[in-house]
Amino acid sequence: MAETQKAHRGKLKVFLGMAPGVGKTYEMLRQARRRKMDGLDVVIGLVETHGRKETESLLRGMDVLPRRPIEHRGRTLLEFDIDGAIARRPELLIVDEYAHTNASGSRHPKRWQDVEELLAAGIDVWTTLNVQHLESLVDVVLKITGVRQRETVPDGALSRADDIEVIDITPAELRERMAAGKVYVPETARLAADNFFKPENLTALRELALRRAAQTVDDQLNAAMRVKGLEGPWAAGDRILVLVADDGMSSALVRQGRRLSDTMKDAPWIVAHITRGRSEDGEAGTTSKLTDALKLAEQLGATTVVLNGADLVATALAYAGQNNVTQIVIGKGRDSRLREVFGLSLAAELLRAARGVSIHVVTEPGENQVRERRPWLQILKRGWAPYAIGLGYVGVATALAYALDLQFERADLGMIFLAAILAAAVVHGLAPGMVAAVCAFAIYNFLFLNPRYSFAIGSPTDLLTLMVFLAVALATGILAGRSRDRAREAQRRASDVTSLLVATRAFSRAPTKADAARALAEQTTAATGAKSIVLLPEGGELVTVAGAPEAQELGPGAMAAARWTWERGEPAGHNTGTLPQSNWSFRPLRGCRTGPVWSVSSGWRQCRDRIRKSFLPRWRMVAALPSSVPNLRCMPSRPRRCGARIGSGRRCSIP
Repeated sequence: MAETQKAHRGKLKVFLGMAPGVGKTYEMLRQARRRKMDGLDVVIGLVETHGRKETESLLRGMDVLPRRPIEHRGRTLLEFDIDGAIARRPELLIVDEYAHTNASGSRHPKRWQDVEELLAAGIDVWTTLNVQHLESLVDVVLKITGVRQRETVPDGALSRADDIEVIDITPAELRERMAAGKVYVPETARLAADNFFKPENLTALRELALRRAAQTVDDQLNAAMRVKGLEGPWAAGDRILVLVADDGMSSALVRQGRRLSDTMKDAPWIVAHITRGRSEDGEAGTTSKLTDALKLAEQLGATTVVLNGADLVATALAYAGQNNVTQIVIGKGRDSRLREVFGLSLAAELLRAARGVSIHVVTEPGENQVRERRPWLQILKRGWAPYAIGLGYVGVATALAYALDLQFERADLGMIFLAAILAAAVVHGLAPGMVAAVCAFAIYNFLFLNPRYSFAIGSPTDLLTLMVFLAVALATGILAGRSRDRAREAQRRASDVTSLLVATRAFSRAPTKADAARALAEQTTAATGAKSIVLLPEGGELVTVAGAPEAQELGPGAMAAARWTWERGEPAGHNTGTLPQSNWSFRPLRGCRTGPVWSVSSGWRQCRDRIRKSFLPRWRMVAALPSSVPNLRCMPSRPRRCGARIGSGRRCSIP
């Protein structure tokens, strides 16, 4: 089937350059005119001439598609008309600027996604791209030029190109073109020549373009040799594991992993995040960084996985051993001096424990980069109530200890404070327990150790007692806090499993298709707290048949996303690459294309990331089983697209 799809897919050719002005669009149009003279049906989908007369002259006599107007913030923008291009179906379509960001309201956020749809429709496409727009090279280009590229293309999109032609001129020639006004107007050209277009910058970008093109050609050669069964010198044994955390280095580590994979002839690579069994309900910005990094890894062609283990090093090495990993990429932040001296940082521990693998350590950006918030600022932002209550426990323990100290001599007052620390950690978590431990340590020293009402320590015995108290208090808080977090994680997982079990039973007991749809909507709302609806095909159209808490009619934008999922079996709507402005998100399950559509609104932001990672894959698996929803049958409006198996066509939608 894969070979059949590839045979019907259009061919993509990319004209790659080191920078604007090297002549990519000019050369693309020149070759397109030659193809047209040879009798090929060539159409200009979109070309940006930037006022260059030589480029504009090549458009004369060519068929040019009209652009589609889009209203955006009171202005009318003219964008590429993808529907018009598919309806015209030329043999060759010219679409300039592969990395362009489409205006809000377009079907796809990025032009490279438009090109993917054209290729899937069987249309050959030629396009242009500057090397600085490749996603994996963003950090490298930033270091070279000092400019961060906002418009990027996943490396996988370029790797799937059938042909890459490098449009190469020397940096001196490009600067001469700029001075002659052939790239920018004179004032802009002078500013660009002194900044982005410096000779050293252009030389580095030129090397990146040539290396990336050579790497793609090498990948294509290796693929052809594998298909023909020929032996080659590629490194088939290398496998890369990139460990990311919920911090600002995660995206840089992902890009480093991709570059390492390229240097090892497209070696398989995995991006992993390790949790310590606690619920991930921390700062929203931090969670967003991890989510963005995992999404970026998938776009760049990596396999993503979330592991669970109390010992980060042991968990990482165990997974590496089970999956034949030979290269591990980790980040090293600003560890404290004490941790570095005693070898307690993650990098030091991994280097000490690893055997038979290569460790690549990526350091944190320099001081000129924006630094992360301090941990205590994150603690304050998460809410002060648990810490205040924990300190209240210490206050109660202090009052009780003071009363006992007045009534009895040599009372073991330390146990009272340990009980307060234990209560704070068990009830409110690890961080409040640690704060309570430090506060109890200070109060115990100030009120109950001689000399009293002073932080001074009177004798070595008191010093030893105080140190033992602090160690026991911290250990108690840590163990109790981790036990609480693990218990909550286990409870959450048990709740997910219970929800899936209840949903499966509800699906299997539904006597009719409408009852099954109603059960699906109710169980989804019960599990997520979000509004949900189920749409079924009737007479070639999608109709809302059930919803929770009540059925709702979708607006034009949401219905367009639902139809896209229904007809193509691809994700659409919120948080996808197709019609992302919709408030509903539609995701396909296994099976045929023209089946029921299941949709959940995007308003449940607090639990959305957790359910997307853990609950959604299991829910989709259960809903995809033929025995789970026997009455939600595939009802194809196009019989040639669908098999006859019961339950083979369902759509799931969770943002």
